[in-house]
Amino acid sequence: MIQIRKESDHTYTFNVQSKEGQTLLHSVPFNDKHLMEQTIARLKEWSNRHASFERKTNYNGKFFFLFNDNDGKLIGNSLFYSSEAGMENGIKNLKNIISNLPDPQP
Repeated sequence: MIQIRKESDHTYTFNVQSKEGQTLLHSVPFNDKHLMEQTIARLKEWSNRHASFERKTNYNGKFFFLFNDNDGKLIGNSLFYSSEAGMENGIKNLKNIISNLPDPQP
């Protein structure tokens, strides 16, 4: 499920959530709602690329990933995971949810 929000600074963000409501991906802010919608429409394409997922560890040893488009531009980031296996499972779940999104309407 994708949840779209209009932020107080008049930007737009989206979250990709699991069926249980857990946020798997939080997007960067978009100044233009149409650009955000175009980005959402291309999530399937980008999620099939291994290079779209940049795996990281923060200074506290927590794992997270960044999700990038074909040009390496940041689309969003995950929440923190306590283990690398948990992060990999989060990526797997995100890919599964994105693959089941309806195709964009022309």
